[in-house]
Amino acid sequence: MHASTPAAARPTALPALPAPRTQAALLIEHGVHIIAGLTAAELYAFAEAAEAAGTAAAPGGGLGGALLAVHPDRAPASALAPLLRREGTPGFVVTDMQDVDRFAPLDTLALPDAPLYLVTGPERGDELANRSPNEALPALAARERTPLLLTEGIHWVLQQPAVLARNHCFMTIGSRLRKADGALDARTPAVWISNGTGRDGRERRNAPKVGWCWAGNRHTWLGFASATGRRGAN
Repeated sequence: MHASTPAAARPTALPALPAPRTQAALLIEHGVHIIAGLTAAELYAFAEAAEAAGTAAAPGGGLGGALLAVHPDRAPASALAPLLRREGTPGFVVTDMQDVDRFAPLDTLALPDAPLYLVTGPERGDELANRSPNEALPALAARERTPLLLTEGIHWVLQQPAVLARNHCFMTIGSRLRKADGALDARTPAVWISNGTGRDGRERRNAPKVGWCWAGNRHTWLGFASATGRRGAN
């Protein structure tokens, strides 16, 4: 049994995502299209098609919008994390996670076969705080929600920095690393805020941080980000 959710981790209201074309403009501003090998026109065309098809509205409520994401094969976490900013300090990946880009979608997750796609109805999962990743995954499945990938979580913070807050950070357990024997690595990726201690360095205090936690451990301040699904523009 997991402990009751502490007050600091109870769900809080999050800002709605901007329209896809606004999200596309931000990605272009940060050069994400170049990282992904796309043109600005291609990114805008996808966003415009999404708006025209009306797919920006998330089924089931959520944040009332959809997140424009680049496929992790095109824009890996190591390239996206430094684009994040909090109080003027850039994001980073922890030093003991140099294999961050080897964390791939779980076999049970289906991503659109395209460089760009929409993540519908993202939630931070505050209500699941103080559960372990091993406990949270079946809880999400029971609610018919899909766990966010690490790259999707980074995209979300890039578009809406307010989703990352002290005592309200999140794990992205849709991304896992498989070892040579086929078993899952015990680490699970997360996005939180650095305290500027240890190997992070004082200069990184309050920076957005991509790190990891053990799959069997619980943390009162980490929710489990999820979505209703993934889809193309049409």
